[in-house]
Amino acid sequence: MESASQGLLSDSMTDVPVDNPSAAAMAAPSRTLPYNGLTEAEEEELRAELAKVEDEIGTLRQVLAAKERHCGELKRKLGLTPLDDLKQNLSKSWHDVQVSNAYMKTSEKLGEWNEKVTQSDLYVSASNTLEDWNDKLTQSEAYKKTQETLYQAGQKTSAALSNVGSAISRKLGDMRNSATFKSFEDRVGTIKSKVVGGKDDGANQLHSPTAAGDKPPQDNAPF
Repeated sequence: MESASQGLLSDSMTDVPVDNPSAAAMAAPSRTLPYNGLTEAEEEELRAELAKVEDEIGTLRQVLAAKERHCGELKRKLGLTPLDDLKQNLSKSWHDVQVSNAYMKTSEKLGEWNEKVTQSDLYVSASNTLEDWNDKLTQSEAYKKTQETLYQAGQKTSAALSNVGSAISRKLGDMRNSATFKSFEDRVGTIKSKVVGGKDDGANQLHSPTAAGDKPPQDNAPF
């Protein structure tokens, strides 16, 4: 019985196929399935195009840097400063805002609102009321008295300042004509003349031989 069962097992095992890894690997075809929806040929083509575009970007960056340096040199020769660039950029930005559709539409809308407000009954009534109040105020007695008082105060202030100036000038004239001032002026003149005269005498003494201590030459003629 045992031999018979072993024979059956061996016969059944011979019918089971055995995988051969090396044979399966050799028989496996190359990858032809799409990767991210692309074939190998399409992927290689796109990679080549990507490298070309990156090279072009690098070249354009170098050209842009050279142009910026040249632009800076031209501005330096023209005497343009970064502040001038900022002003120019702000002016250009403001011009772009003014010519933009949003700005023009907003201006038109504000103009329409202004026209509606100025033509409304409420605005006209308020304007007429303010004009009436202004007329009543300027024609009232209190306003006229206040205006007249301010005018008189201004006139009095001007007259007072003029009187003060005249009084100061007159006082200075009286001081110059007073005996005390003349005596002081005479003393100053005397001191000045003495100082100047002393300087002249000193100069004469320096030039005089006797003042310098030199003795006059003696006559050494023989008897």
